[in-house]
Formats: sequence, structure tokens, C-alpha cells
Amino acid sequence: MTGSAMETPSEGKPDRTQQAADIARAMHREMAKAVVGQDDVLQQALTGLIAGGHVLIEGVPGLGKTLLVRALAKTFNGGFRRIQFTPDLMPADVCGHTLYDPATGQFTTRRGPVFTHLLLADEINRAPAKTQAALLEVMQEGQVTIEGVSEQLAPPFMVLATQNPIEHEGTYALPEAQLDRFLLKIRIGYPTLEEERRLTRQITTHSVGEMLNVEDVATLIKPETVLVLQRIAAALAVDDAVLDYAVRIVRATRTWSGVAAGAGPRGGIALVRAARAAALIAGRDHVTPDDVKRMAAPCLRHRLTPAPELEIEGQDADSILAALLEKVEAPRA
Repeated sequence: MTGSAMETPSEGKPDRTQQAADIARAMHREMAKAVVGQDDVLQQALTGLIAGGHVLIEGVPGLGKTLLVRALAKTFNGGFRRIQFTPDLMPADVCGHTLYDPATGQFTTRRGPVFTHLLLADEINRAPAKTQAALLEVMQEGQVTIEGVSEQLAPPFMVLATQNPIEHEGTYALPEAQLDRFLLKIRIGYPTLEEERRLTRQITTHSVGEMLNVEDVATLIKPETVLVLQRIAAALAVDDAVLDYAVRIVRATRTWSGVAAGAGPRGGIALVRAARAAALIAGRDHVTPDDVKRMAAPCLRHRLTPAPELEIEGQDADSILAALLEKVEAPRA
């Protein structure tokens, strides 16, 4: 293990929340050594891991999505695998398959790339429906079925899928059932001028080609410690008024003018889970309305469908959610 390892927070100690927060913020700092800028994106990816959910990352090619996932994996010494999704990708290419060995006369199982901690599903919307369905079982159940035999994946397991928002030729729309399995949808945009200067200098100095470099990222914890962080986050206090606020936001998406389809109950569950993880990263032992408000867009933008007339006017899910949050009254302290 490289770098200075951090002690696993003891779930029996009263200061375990602060210990967990210190670890989460240290992981964020280590990821920032490899990924220039994109601070919100780093925080949301870390939030997804601590909340125990999957993340859909949307952005044009070349913005560091693969680098982000590799850096996150290295902070906790986690396994990392990448699948380039293509129209001819088969479920067996994702999950694995059995092979007949003539020498022994027996069938052997060859595990697929899903047997890892962080799985990067690159351009997931290029895969056909049957391959997406196979990945859906893995995301939902945390297990893989090969030739009728199910095998559990070692936790923590997280799918980080990417898709290009511009190029649609040769793509398959993700079904709503699969979109709903993603805890967060993160949008990654172009860096600022100063960030792009730093990025260009970092990549081109003493470097041949465009290799993704995570050498400066220190490994701080073990995969088992991530499970402890997840349990601590899941136990953070959520006041009834804050919980009610999250539910009212989700319910408002179903009746908001210009929304063809709003978020279901899983949207509220995701919002509270993500708000707990965000509160932990912030070093608090309770969730505030601001935590809920901050996580509303990444939790709900992929769970509502704007009506065609709003899309013609250039309004998307984010603009709808911004207007909705202005109208839904937050609880006061």
C-alpha cells in the first residue's frame, strides 16, 4: 500500500463520524492530484461510492472520466476494470462464460470484468438491450449468473458508466429501469481556462503519449474501510422535517408543469442516501436541507422527462429542477 494509510474509523467510538469525514476528504484531495479541476464531479463521484450507489457520468470524450475512476480506485486500493461498450458486445463479454476443457473433460468458468470493485462501463448506451439487461442484474443484485449459477460480487462494488451527450448515431437509449438504478447522474463539462492550462502542462511535461497517470495518488485505505464509511453514512441522523423536504421535492416533479414523467419513490430514497453521504463528507453527523438541495440535481435529473415543448424551448431537467427547488419550501432550523 502506497502513501500514508489511514486508520479505519471505529464504529464504536463517538468521533467515528469525524474520522470518516477526514478519510473522505483525504480521498478527495488525492483524486484531485490526478484530475485537474472538476471539484464538484470528484465530490459527487465520492458521494456515490460512500452512499453505496452507481453513477452515470455524462460528458464529451477527453474530459478525464477514465482518469477519475482510476484515481478513485487507487485511493482505497480497489480493483478497477474498464469495458468499452460496442454494438456487438455480448452479455458473456461483461459477466463471463464457461469453457469446455478437452484435456480434463470439464467445464471451467471464466469470470468477466464485472468481478472488480469499480467497473467503468464506457459509452454504455452503445451496447444492445440484452447486454444492458445483464449489467442491470449486476447493478441491482450485486451478483452474476453464469450458466444458471449465481455468484456474489465482493463489496464494495460500483458501476460508473459514461455516455456522450452529443453523438447519438449507433447508440441505444438506456431503459428507464436501468437509469433508475443509477444513484447519481453526474455532468462533467469543459475545464476553465486556468484548469486547461494546468491540465495541458501536466500531461505534456516529461510524458510520452497520453497515458493516464495516477502515480501521485496515494492509497489511503482498504476496500473494507469503504464498507465502514458506507455504514457510518447510512446511520447519520435525518430529521423528519428534512426527510419530508426530500419527499416533497420528488413528489413535486410528478406534477410540475412541463414534466412528462416525474421521479418515482426510488428518487426520494436516492436523494436521502446521497444527502447522508454528502453530510458525512462535510463532517456533520446529521443531514441538513442544504445537503438535500445540493444533491437534488444529480439524484433526479435522470429520473424526470421534460415535455417535448420544453425541450424545444431549450429547457432541460436541470433548469426544471432549479425552478422547482425555488418553489418547494425548505424546513427552517
